[in-house]
Amino acid sequence: MPEPAARYPRRRLIRALLRVLAGGALSVLTRWRVEGREHLPLNGPLLVVANHFSFIDPVAMIHATPWPLEFIGGLEMPNSPPIVRFIPRLWGRYTVQRGTGARDALRGAQAVIEQGGVLGIFPEGGSWAAVLRPARPGAAYLAAQTGAPLLPIGFDGLVDVFPCLRRGRRADVTVRIGPRFGPYTATGRGRERRRQLDAIGHRIMQHIAPLLPPERRGHYADDPTIRAAARGTEVYPWDDLTEG
Repeated sequence: MPEPAARYPRRRLIRALLRVLAGGALSVLTRWRVEGREHLPLNGPLLVVANHFSFIDPVAMIHATPWPLEFIGGLEMPNSPPIVRFIPRLWGRYTVQRGTGARDALRGAQAVIEQGGVLGIFPEGGSWAAVLRPARPGAAYLAAQTGAPLLPIGFDGLVDVFPCLRRGRRADVTVRIGPRFGPYTATGRGRERRRQLDAIGHRIMQHIAPLLPPERRGHYADDPTIRAAARGTEVYPWDDLTEG
């Protein structure tokens, strides 16, 4: 069930331990590089938005940023090994039951921003492909509802971590942090508001795309052959399903 809105930050002790473990694991398993640290603000309110190609992405966001992070994410983790699924539960997050309106989770996430907090969100809504896809409306909704600035991050190389380990070497992982952008607003109701949120979602992904290699930009690539190859990845697996 989604967690109720709570005071920010929370779970400080367990999250401090998990942050240390995340940093240690990524240092051992990867050749880790971060570009754009100068774009990191001192504090929130802030929405951190990033591509989502791997179940490791939230761990990488924790390691790459300095603040107490809250997350909003899916109830289930179908693309992560069962052995690691307890980690997000230990960290704690505002869970979205995909295929529903997710109002409780969105209210909790909004409360984080209203307290000057930092919220991590992956606008694509899941990690079912390794190219950039259109955003789901959640990130745009939170951006418009809170007026918070957004910080884009591109994660490159995390999909290679375990294939490289099987070959006895470390993956090259690059984290690129872009400049803040926004804020955004949306007016109106119904279809008109959804149209505005979809437009904001596209702008969010357009800020993430330059932080990735061209071949990973998918629907936001300048090259029409890359966009053509990405066709089909935009299909949301939960369009006709309710998670859980």
